[in-house]
Amino acid sequence: MRFHHLDLNLLVVLDTLLTEQNITRAAQRLNVSQSAASGLLARLRDYFDDELLVQVGRKMLPTPLAQGLTEPVRRVLLDIQSTIVNKPEFDPLTCKRHFKLIATDFVTTVILGPLAQRLQQRAPYITLDIQHASDHYNQMLTQGEVDFVIMPDQYLSDLHAKELLFEDDYQCVIWSQNSLVGDDLSLEEYLSLGHIAVNFGSAREPSFSEKILQGYGQARRVELTTSSFNTVPHLLVGTQRVAVIPRSLAMLYGDFLSLRALAPPFELPLLREFTLWNKVLDSDPAHRWMRNMLQELAAEYTLRTAIP
Repeated sequence: MRFHHLDLNLLVVLDTLLTEQNITRAAQRLNVSQSAASGLLARLRDYFDDELLVQVGRKMLPTPLAQGLTEPVRRVLLDIQSTIVNKPEFDPLTCKRHFKLIATDFVTTVILGPLAQRLQQRAPYITLDIQHASDHYNQMLTQGEVDFVIMPDQYLSDLHAKELLFEDDYQCVIWSQNSLVGDDLSLEEYLSLGHIAVNFGSAREPSFSEKILQGYGQARRVELTTSSFNTVPHLLVGTQRVAVIPRSLAMLYGDFLSLRALAPPFELPLLREFTLWNKVLDSDPAHRWMRNMLQELAAEYTLRTAIP
């Protein structure tokens, strides 16, 4: 099909080329030969009267025109997918969608783990790809590389649709046989202990709780750092160290690893996790069903972890 003399099939080709910026990888994604992909690029160059991708050393870099086309082309393809390709009729028992999500290990444990169980019962053909937190989540949502991002509110932007998923608070956690701490934990005791800190991503950004703690201006002795909340409880066992983790994880690992959870000797804001998605998928029935499923599980999680 042609629109203003442009073969609309070439939009898929253009989107793939601009994403991969590599002929070989683009050809693999398009399931065509490398020479065929080069021929398709030549047709696009002829239509736009622009090189679109220029070889610089071993890389192909987009021209200014191509950079300007990247987001509009992806948006058009997502609109087509959500309004035309994805049929309004939706049956979770037969749906074969593949959803990609970005989430921390904490969210994966308390929400996405139960989601995987629920899907096997209600939507056995829906598959998931859970990815680590990324600094480029806005771009990935815009380009349709992921369907959902779940992260705390302080990291959010206003570029995409979002809704509150759940809230949690924080607890100080120690090994049950830590002889340096009694029934309560004072600020002086807290600062005197060795600490385990959680830092995320390639830039080793501190977690939300870590940033708050840094604001107190008191020097802590950080003896271990990790990129995962789930590893913290294991690292506390057999030590005199302390860490700050979400209450739900403290409850989950408390008995299993013989840990004690204590109220922090300072005030910490609530941890508020939000779900983000591309607005063009608002009305997509499968996407909407998945959002509702996440909310259902989050409500169950909130009841399960409520403070007595």
